Amino acid sequence: MKILRPGIVGGLFVAAMLTAALIGIFFFAWKAVGLPFVPFDVFDWQNRVLPGRIIAFGIGSMVAVIRVLNLGPTSTTAKTAEQAMAIAEMFITGVVGGIIVFLILRSARRVHGFAVGLALGFVLGLPAVLITLRGSETTSVGPWAGAVWVLAAFVVWGAVLGQSEQRLIGSEETTSAASDGAVRRIDRRRFLVQLGGTTAVITVAGAVVGKLVEARRREPAMMASGERRRWSAAHPLPNANAGVQPAPGTRPEFTPLERHYRIDINTIPPKIDERRRWLKVSGLVENPLALTLGQLQSYEPMHQFITLSCISNPVAGDLIGTQRWTGVSLQRLLPDLRLKPGATHLKLRSADQFFEVVSLDAIKGDPRIMLTYAWDGVPLSREHGFPLRIYIPDVHGMKQTKWIESIEAIDHWEPGYWLKRGWNNVAQMHATSVIDTVGVDMTVIGADHRKLVPIGGIAHAGARGISKVEVQVDGGPWERADLRTPLSQLSWVIWRYDWPYQPGRHTFTVRCYEGNGTPQIATPSPPEPNGATGLDIKSMML
Repeated sequence: MKILRPGIVGGLFVAAMLTAALIGIFFFAWKAVGLPFVPFDVFDWQNRVLPGRIIAFGIGSMVAVIRVLNLGPTSTTAKTAEQAMAIAEMFITGVVGGIIVFLILRSARRVHGFAVGLALGFVLGLPAVLITLRGSETTSVGPWAGAVWVLAAFVVWGAVLGQSEQRLIGSEETTSAASDGAVRRIDRRRFLVQLGGTTAVITVAGAVVGKLVEARRREPAMMASGERRRWSAAHPLPNANAGVQPAPGTRPEFTPLERHYRIDINTIPPKIDERRRWLKVSGLVENPLALTLGQLQSYEPMHQFITLSCISNPVAGDLIGTQRWTGVSLQRLLPDLRLKPGATHLKLRSADQFFEVVSLDAIKGDPRIMLTYAWDGVPLSREHGFPLRIYIPDVHGMKQTKWIESIEAIDHWEPGYWLKRGWNNVAQMHATSVIDTVGVDMTVIGADHRKLVPIGGIAHAGARGISKVEVQVDGGPWERADLRTPLSQLSWVIWRYDWPYQPGRHTFTVRCYEGNGTPQIATPSPPEPNGATGLDIKSMML
C-alpha cells in the first residue's frame, strides 16, 4: 500500500491564495464599512514599540533607496512603501502559518485540519484583536465591534485554510498506484485551480470594490475642499517684485500643498473630529478645560511663511517645503490656560501617541511659536496634522507635534518621542545650501556678450537667516551668488549665479553662511541623529 502525499508547493499555494483573499476582504470591509484594516494597524503598532535605532535605520535606508533609484518624491514614495510593507508582512505571516499547518497535517494523520486551522486563526487573530482594542486608526466603528470582526475573520480564515490543506493532502489507500495516482493528481489539480480562481476573484473584488467605494466618498470631500479658495490663488507672494529671479529649474519658492513633504509614524494619518471639544488642557492648570477649533480660531490669527525640514532629509533631499502657516500664538493663548505657578513646560500629545515638551520660557520669549490650523489659507489636510499642529522656529519637523489632542502643563522637562529613540534633543535645522539646477539649456547673454549658464537653488538656516551664498566651479575661487528677497525670516532663500559657460565636464559646489556670518558645516554627516551636514556637489558634462 502507498500513501500519496502532495509536495509543499501545493500547501504554499493554498496558504498564499487564502491569505491574499483575507487581506482583500479586510480591505473591502475597511473602505465599505469602516472596519479595521489589520495590516496597517499592526504595522503602526510595531513602529511604536520597536527600538528607535531600528526605526531610524529603516527610515534612513528607505530614503537612501528612493533617492538612489529615483523612485519619485521621497515622502509619498516612502508612505506607499510603508503601506506595501505592512500588507506584505501580513501576507508572509499568513503564508508561514499556513505552511506550519500543512506540515502538521501531513505528519500527524489523525489531526483534523479544521481544528489545527482554527487554532492558527486564534493565534494570529488574538494579537490583532489586542492591537485593535488599543486603538485603530483605520476603523470608524467601536473598538469592540472592530475586535469581534477581526477575530471572526481570522478564525474563519484559519478554519478554511485547515480544511483546504487537509483536502489537498487527502490520504487514501490505493490498490493500483499508477492509475489511482494519476486520478488523484488530476483531482488535486482541479481542486487547486478552483481554489485559486475563487480566492483570486475575492482578492481582486475586495481591492477593486474597496477602491471604488473610497473614490466615491473622496469626491464630495474634494469638492468641498475645492470650495475653499487657497490664499495663494488670490494673493501675490510678498516678494513678488524682488529683483533677483530664480534660475530656471529651481524648485518652487512657495511649495504647493500637494507637494509638501509628509513624514510620520503612520501608514494612514489619524482622524480627529474637530466639531467636538477635542483639545484637552490639563495638568498644572486652575481648571481643566477642552477647546474647539472654533474657539482657537476666534483669537487674532498669525500668518507666517515657514520653511520646514525633516531631520531625516539628506543634503539636497526633498523632505523640505515652504508654506504659509496660520494659527494662534501660543504666547497669546497662555493667559487663558490659567496655569499654576509651578508649571514650567507644556507637554503636547498627538492622536498617534507622538509627544513633545516645550518650555514655557521658550513660549514666553518667542511669539512665533504657534498652534497652527491652516496652510495656504485652508484648513490643514488630514495628512499634515488636521486639525492642529504646532510650529516651533528653528527646529526640524521631529519636534513639531501634529494631530494635537491634548496639552498638559507639567513642572519638569521630559525627553520627547524621538529623543527617546536616539535622535538629537535640540534638532536645530543646520545651515544648508542646495544646487537645484544648472540651466545649460537656458543660457543668457551677459553685458560683455558672454554666454552665461544660470545656476540656482535654495539655502536655509532655520530662523537664523542666510547672509551669503557662494558657488565654486572645478575647485576654483568661491564666487558670490545673488540672493532673492526671502518670503520671510523663517523661509529659505532662493539664490542664483550666472556662470560664464565653458564646454566640458565641470564640478559645481555651493556653500552658505547664516545671518550672523557663520558658515555652514562642510563636513559630511548622515541625518541620524543630528541632521545631515555637508556641501552639495554636482558634477556634469556641459
